[in-house]
Amino acid sequence: MINDASLQNVNLTQLREAPIHFNTQIQPHGVLIVLKEPELSILQVSSNVYTHFGVTESDLLEGTLFDLLDPFQVEQIQAGLTAESLDYLNPTKIWVRKRGDDYAVFDAVFHRTNDGFLVLELEPTFAHENIPFLSFYHLARTSINRLESTTNLRDFCQIIVQEVRKITEFDRVMLYKFDHDGHGIVIGEEKLSHLESYLGLHYPESDIPKAARKLFASNWIRLIPDTHAEPVDVVPAINPITESRANLTNSVLRSASKCHIEYLHNMGVGASLTISLIKDGQLWGLIACHHQTPKYVSYELRKACEFLGRVIFSEISAREETQDYDYRMKLTNIQTKLVEYMSQAENFVDGLVQHQPNLLDLAASQGAAVYFGGKYTLIGETPKEEDLSYLVQWLQANVDEEVFYTNSLPQHYPDAEKYKNVASGLLAIPISKRNYVLWFRPEVIQTVNWGGDPNNAFEYNQAEGGLRPRKSFELWKQTVRLTSLPWQLVEVKAALELRKGIVNIVLRQADELAQLARDLELSNAELKKFAYVASHDLQEPLNQVANYVQLLEMRYSNELDEDATEFINYAVEGVSLMQTLIDDVLAYSKVDVQAVEFELTDANTSLERALTHLRQRTAETKAIITHDDLPTVMADRTQLMQLFQNLVGNAIKFHSDKTPKIHIGTTRLEDEWLFSVYDNGIGIDPKFSERIFVIFQRLHTRDEYPGTGMGLAICKKIIECHRGRIWVESKLGEGATFYFTLPVGGHRSERRGRKVQNNIFGRGQ
Repeated sequence: MINDASLQNVNLTQLREAPIHFNTQIQPHGVLIVLKEPELSILQVSSNVYTHFGVTESDLLEGTLFDLLDPFQVEQIQAGLTAESLDYLNPTKIWVRKRGDDYAVFDAVFHRTNDGFLVLELEPTFAHENIPFLSFYHLARTSINRLESTTNLRDFCQIIVQEVRKITEFDRVMLYKFDHDGHGIVIGEEKLSHLESYLGLHYPESDIPKAARKLFASNWIRLIPDTHAEPVDVVPAINPITESRANLTNSVLRSASKCHIEYLHNMGVGASLTISLIKDGQLWGLIACHHQTPKYVSYELRKACEFLGRVIFSEISAREETQDYDYRMKLTNIQTKLVEYMSQAENFVDGLVQHQPNLLDLAASQGAAVYFGGKYTLIGETPKEEDLSYLVQWLQANVDEEVFYTNSLPQHYPDAEKYKNVASGLLAIPISKRNYVLWFRPEVIQTVNWGGDPNNAFEYNQAEGGLRPRKSFELWKQTVRLTSLPWQLVEVKAALELRKGIVNIVLRQADELAQLARDLELSNAELKKFAYVASHDLQEPLNQVANYVQLLEMRYSNELDEDATEFINYAVEGVSLMQTLIDDVLAYSKVDVQAVEFELTDANTSLERALTHLRQRTAETKAIITHDDLPTVMADRTQLMQLFQNLVGNAIKFHSDKTPKIHIGTTRLEDEWLFSVYDNGIGIDPKFSERIFVIFQRLHTRDEYPGTGMGLAICKKIIECHRGRIWVESKLGEGATFYFTLPVGGHRSERRGRKVQNNIFGRGQ
């Protein structure tokens, strides 16, 4: 174990990110030469050229390829180097004259480095004849015939490793697949019977770190014929032109890192052959061949393995793509229906949850939630709304991508552990900055079999002063919690496509609402004009009625009996009430969001103006009115004064036998101010808490309490113009508290001029 955590982190980083493609050593079974084109001058050679060619490094350096090969061969090579691809040249046979008349035959491979130098790699040829094409074909055809007999992926992989072991004769052949997080699992194995099985075991990402995976993705096949062989140097170590080490990314002879060699020794491996399985440019997995003793594999046989690996893996890819295609078509069909449902629904959210298939089917989830316009719509098993609010806030603060998905939400958001049973997995797409569609998957407790403890992938060796690869590969079981089944890529893509559909529908509905708003604006303008004209036209005849009735009373008072006098009083009161109603209707029509002038307004000042208008009624009832220190808000100061006047006036009017006590309070919420107007009056039956805000609605007769029933309707309209909310909490005989909210940032008229879809997508977008 390692006590110094910082030392461990440094060493682990060095091991995982070491630039192993920059190397100054190669494996000794071959020769490497770095050439400068077009003259093919020799810049660097491996120090084992004497062993293979019978000449020293100094004999070759600063010379050309003509000094090593006969002119005919060099001319053929030069012709091949002019082709579009070196694949036309590779591989080729080369005869190298040793001292005297002795010749050695080599398999030669050429490749170019990123900095433009030509690298020639030579390996002794053990068979002078290439494997014929038909042999390659029959080799692949036999394997594919076996593969076609099974549809099970595990059996499929088992056939692959059997076929590879049959032609390579390695002691063990494994098919190793990488997971999304970089670790791998052995999904196929063929071996000598006495060897310990690794089938089904997982191996941590550090066993094949990112740098090594990158190299495997650049080379289809990799041979280490003798893990105990001492590597040989490239001389000079530094390229004399670039003054840097050679980039051996594409080298077949490049020496393995010391850490990897030690890792193989710990597994008892004397030779290894690795075939890369590459899909869409990414490393999908490996066919790893291990032998307990050194084992050289001829270039021809390696090419046969590479060919077999490519052909067989194309079958795996085709099967995977077929499975993905079938599932993708199913999800596309579900997505199409959801878009159709949304298009037909008044509220697009209803289209996602009220039909079959629904939102759950699109991502094979057990629960889903739509957060839109400050409201949650839930389906299936989900966290509570309060927990969802905190989760959405976390997403807004930490996720900028157009999709977020994880099969272990508690690892990213620890508070999610308390609802792991319904939401250990999360797939989230933002509809806008504040609106989301969320899918949930529950925790699935599973046991993972590791080849050794993944938490101790390295051991600290104090004598060597660093981390070394582990020596134990015994079965180590891990119980994995707080994870769900992983989200498939096709499910993520389906969610993203649904997002496009939702946005398009919301935008279309926004256009429709914008048109409706324009129509309503025209209609409201006509109604306001009508209300203004009607109020003035009605006032004139009412004034005439009142004047003549009063004149009648004055002239003929001595001739009228008691009933006539009473009837005249009724007429005068009726005219007065009608005039009051007309004034209130006119006041109601004037409360208009388009006409409001929002500005920074001290709510204390508006309240004081309202109390000044109410001072006579306050004095008559001896009401005690108190208030908090109210904030400065963005509002229309006249309407805010009118709002306070109506609410406090009602509190005074509907007092009980006790001395009226009224308190105006305020509290800061997340993005709005909450105001309250409390009284100790007669109270309101809760069943009428909505009705009292409707125009002309009254709960008492005019004999009991005067008024037109317009006051609270005007209050409601004022609050709606300010984009707030108003409600009452009360019980009969226990007083009442009226609450209303005003947004902290307010809604300036220029803000209201924004497109309607901004309001649909949510405030603050």
